Amino acid sequence: MELNINSLMADSNVRFGTSGVRGLVEKMTDLVCFAYVVGFLQYASKVGVHFDRVAVAYDLRSSSPRIARAVRFAVEYLGYTPIDCGTMPTPTVVLYGLREKIPSIMITGSHIADDRNGIKFNLPTGEILKHDESSIKLETINVPNDLFDDYGNLNQNIREQKTISDKGAAREGYIDRFVRAFPKNILGGCRIGFYEHSSVGREILVDLYGRLGASVTSLCRSEDFIAVDTEAVREEDLLLAKNWAKPDGSDAPPFDAIISTDGDADRPLIFDEQGEWIRGDVAGIITSRFLLADCVVTPVSSSSALELSNWFGKVVRTKIGSPYVVEAMLNAVKQGYKRVVGYEANGGFLTASSMLLDEDALERPFDLLPTRDPAIVHVAMLCSARKIGVPLSGLVNHLPRRSVMSDRLRNFPTDLAQREIDELASSPETVQLVFASLGELVTYDLTDGIRVVFGDGDIVHLRPSGNAPELRCYAESVTKERATTLLCKTMNILDSWRRRTQHDTYPLRQ
Repeated sequence: MELNINSLMADSNVRFGTSGVRGLVEKMTDLVCFAYVVGFLQYASKVGVHFDRVAVAYDLRSSSPRIARAVRFAVEYLGYTPIDCGTMPTPTVVLYGLREKIPSIMITGSHIADDRNGIKFNLPTGEILKHDESSIKLETINVPNDLFDDYGNLNQNIREQKTISDKGAAREGYIDRFVRAFPKNILGGCRIGFYEHSSVGREILVDLYGRLGASVTSLCRSEDFIAVDTEAVREEDLLLAKNWAKPDGSDAPPFDAIISTDGDADRPLIFDEQGEWIRGDVAGIITSRFLLADCVVTPVSSSSALELSNWFGKVVRTKIGSPYVVEAMLNAVKQGYKRVVGYEANGGFLTASSMLLDEDALERPFDLLPTRDPAIVHVAMLCSARKIGVPLSGLVNHLPRRSVMSDRLRNFPTDLAQREIDELASSPETVQLVFASLGELVTYDLTDGIRVVFGDGDIVHLRPSGNAPELRCYAESVTKERATTLLCKTMNILDSWRRRTQHDTYPLRQ
């Protein structure tokens, strides 16, 4: 049987998105997962990657062990040795692949619901970029007819023959990256509450912060998968943080920070001592300054406080998605920048340069990791607050006053969202007409979706999600209250788009 990846995407609806491939679990059959992995490894070999092993890890979703088995079998099928890293965070297995100079594969759906899953592919240099995706889509896979049943399940008589364990090397390598680069006991005295939920990083990160000197209290572990999104935080998670910050109405916060991650532990979630959520793009600015970055790369959706801070010599804006950030970071390194970092509005933080954190006291640099990493954000925020003698709640006051609020319309088909945005962007007059209630149009940007700037500095950014049938909205203003009002008004407009398409008689938007 011969399969083409492009055709497989269309038939299964398991597609490349912002980060890797994702789809409904029922569509991610063993056959579909097998084909994607074979396509990726065939491509890696064609572009000159020399390897005989492939690292595989997975998150805590109910479907991930089954998909991991299909992935390891695909690696074996091509004659390579699968290295089973077990349940590990994405940055952990990527760093392991970088150090071993081998491809790595992570099975995860990140923050999306348990009925969906995904696969992230990484070359020995880091996660695949958009041009890699384009080439992988062209791969053709030859599949023997006796490997799978009519439903795409691996036949029961198939057994793994070559899989070996990493024996904890991925875990210890990730922890070592921090322990050897930071001063000893750098988090000594810090009180951290770690919201475990179903994050695959809940054990390794608690261990890491303890080794750095912090006192860590584990909170609210779940054996069922919980879809925690670090960009659109659930109301129940906001409430949990508030309750942990002030137990029984006490005025004395028990924690300096309450922290967590998304499902595959590559994006940080951080609340201050009062239980207030600190947005990922705010944390990204502070983390960039902590690392003394000379070039910062971030998508267009991140807060404009980055430029207004005047802390960085070079700022680059990209489309949303870590592959775009990574590509721009690599270009900055080629241009001669020495301390290149990147971050996303969801909090994911990336480094394209190895850098000394304290040139007077340390000789071991903080190794580069050009994929999302939550731990550096957690550590940088706590260290930055301690350095200037303020709690986390006071740290954000050192930034220009900008507040970003975000929301999303679920079950909004991507093609419909893109069609509506294309119609909106057809002319400045159309943009002004649709958003007349929000302010006077100054300009708009089409780098990714549409980002509209109004005369009073307010910003609205709309874009279809790359991972799910959602239309995302970001609203930015000088205060949280103003940004919230802006967001609510915009979400009402977006909801009218959906209702208008569902009912032919629905009146044109005003």
